[in-house]
Amino acid sequence: MSSNPHHPARFGLCSRRHFLHANAFGLGSTALAWLLNQDRLLAEPARPELERRSFDLLPKPPHFVPRARSMISIFMIGGPSHIDLFDPKPRLQEYAGKPFPGDLKFDNVGQASSKVMPGLWEFRQHGQCGTPLSSLLPQLASVVDDVCVVRSMHTGVNNHGQSVYALSTGRILPGAPVLGSWLSYGLGSETNELPAFVALTHPSGPPLLAGHNWSNGFLPAMFQGTVIRPREPRILNLDPPAHLAGEAQARQLDLVRQLNQEHFHAHDAELDLEARIASYELAARMQTAAKEALDLSSETPATRALYGLDHDLTRDYATRCLIARRLIERGVRFVQIINNGQSWDHHSGLPKALPDLCARTDQPTAALVKDLKARGLLDSTLVHWGGEMGRLPVIQNDLGADKVGRDHNTYGFTHWLAGGGIRGGMTYGETDEWGHHAVKDVVTHHDFHATVLRLFGLDHTKLVYRRGGRELRLTDGKPARVVNEILA
Repeated sequence: MSSNPHHPARFGLCSRRHFLHANAFGLGSTALAWLLNQDRLLAEPARPELERRSFDLLPKPPHFVPRARSMISIFMIGGPSHIDLFDPKPRLQEYAGKPFPGDLKFDNVGQASSKVMPGLWEFRQHGQCGTPLSSLLPQLASVVDDVCVVRSMHTGVNNHGQSVYALSTGRILPGAPVLGSWLSYGLGSETNELPAFVALTHPSGPPLLAGHNWSNGFLPAMFQGTVIRPREPRILNLDPPAHLAGEAQARQLDLVRQLNQEHFHAHDAELDLEARIASYELAARMQTAAKEALDLSSETPATRALYGLDHDLTRDYATRCLIARRLIERGVRFVQIINNGQSWDHHSGLPKALPDLCARTDQPTAALVKDLKARGLLDSTLVHWGGEMGRLPVIQNDLGADKVGRDHNTYGFTHWLAGGGIRGGMTYGETDEWGHHAVKDVVTHHDFHATVLRLFGLDHTKLVYRRGGRELRLTDGKPARVVNEILA
């Protein structure tokens, strides 16, 4: 101890300087480091990249034999009511109007009630499999033997944005790549004339979270989704001005390509630059290929009628479902059909709003399954339908029979899948007798992603992007299981 009579240690005190001197190189710091390492709380040492990484969209070999080659995801943001569409619960009828006998977590407490509300539409069994579906889905009923209805989806994050992120990226916060970007990164593209990942948006406006739904996140920018507009021109600036068309444009593109390559060789560590150059080159090739893929004039009258292309109510979804089929026919890996805002979010007005949305979407989505099957494409194309949540089994906005709705429920809800190696004609998983919590064969968002990757021949533990010394995965390093029971 210091001989200084005024040294802080003599009075049981310790200055900041003395504390650092005594502990920075002592046993205390050694023990702390050991404990942090035991708990995996100590940052891993950086592992410098000794070689420049290069990325492209050339086809990549999967980890094992795939069942699916492409995927069409019809992602209905807002939370379709599984209780009214896919998951009949007779117990709710017994308790109609009575207080719910358990605990509920409301998103909107101000409009909440505890009055039980049963499904508002009749359920009937359909197909050889006998899967029960709501009367609001007569066209889906016609293909139900090709469909697997998963009734035990679960994210457990009761807000729209967080649950959308969970089902899109495997995380509940922004900044991570979506499923389509991971598939493009892991497998590349089967066409060099169209994007590997395409998003088809709604004429009424962008979806909740807008561009986050097709974001490449921390993956290189070339794996971002390409948005195709719901109206003509579906891809902006695809055609050159008349005075630059033909030979003039070809010479200009050759010059730009040469300048880009010279600049890239001088800045070869800039992945965004590499992606930008690749996107320009793809845009040039798309001038012919994209126009042909997006032109529906060659479709037969029978196909137009199948999708409902010539009726005002179904025209939008019919058009986008048909474009999706044409894109995957031409080698696009992942197509996302997405609604405006969070239009399935029926906190009120459910009795009118839900039938209206079903009338707009049921025929086109069922037609997509039929059309893919007729063309021999369903076996290799995974079709997915679902939102980021379901709804609660009680009344919200109790202001009259025509005004009632349902609040959020991310603890148990329904998606359906078809094709691409999925067993058709089955239901999987169960919610409790109230349709509130998934209680049997629960499928988390991590399980969903692991299963989709498995269908594409990818191991979710081995599909890795290395960044800053870390190995990043779609399943975020969380427990995830492949749901083998639903695989054909």
